[in-house]
Amino acid sequence: MTCFISHTSIDCHNAYELSAWWRDLLGYRDLPDDPNEPGHEECMIEHPETGHRVLFLEVPEAKQVKNRIHFDLCPQSGTRDEEIERVLALGATQVADLRGIHGPGSGWVVLADPEGNEFCILRSEAELAQPSAG
Repeated sequence: MTCFISHTSIDCHNAYELSAWWRDLLGYRDLPDDPNEPGHEECMIEHPETGHRVLFLEVPEAKQVKNRIHFDLCPQSGTRDEEIERVLALGATQVADLRGIHGPGSGWVVLADPEGNEFCILRSEAELAQPSAG
């Protein structure tokens, strides 16, 4: 017997605002039969094709330390650096720049969402397929 991951949960102070931010970032949608609204303490979004779901839960505690689990995101189109610029324009903040950590063209950038939850932007599959992508 095994389990499967039903959804990923993220603790936050404002479930509606953070779910809307991530929905726009990832191209996800509200559940068709349960739309998110201001004041909801639990807000779920899902990928329209894969069905992957992320649940945002309001909690009273503030984030205090580095996440022990986080998302690693790859651009669906364009480059890592173009995606980083897009995400920063949406309101993310840069935590660490690890581009080039393993030589030219390698690495990632650690960002944080508006409530401080870290995630990484990696190189796109197209960038990884380039011979010099090492």
